[in-house]
Amino acid sequence: MTVLALTRLDIANYVGALFYVYILLIFIYILSNWVFALGVRLPHSRWSDAILGFLRDVSEPYLRLFRKLIPPIGGLDLTPMIAIFLLVIVSQIITNAIAGT
Repeated sequence: MTVLALTRLDIANYVGALFYVYILLIFIYILSNWVFALGVRLPHSRWSDAILGFLRDVSEPYLRLFRKLIPPIGGLDLTPMIAIFLLVIVSQIITNAIAGT
């Protein structure tokens, strides 16, 4: 039986990966909304509804925080860019703090 020792760097890499996955999910959510807004959607497709529902449930609570503060400008919603940018900065700060650098 082997026991793996976790270092601060391992934990920092894990936390960084979690941030990366969340950023990726937000990005996929935004892209899928753009694609489906153009009319590219299978009618009555359960799997696409399930995927969109999952992405919405995961992404919207975080994006809603920014939408309360920053309204759309001329029909253009800039909140996802700002939210992802802030998430990248927070990710770097937290992973560096955990890693001790």
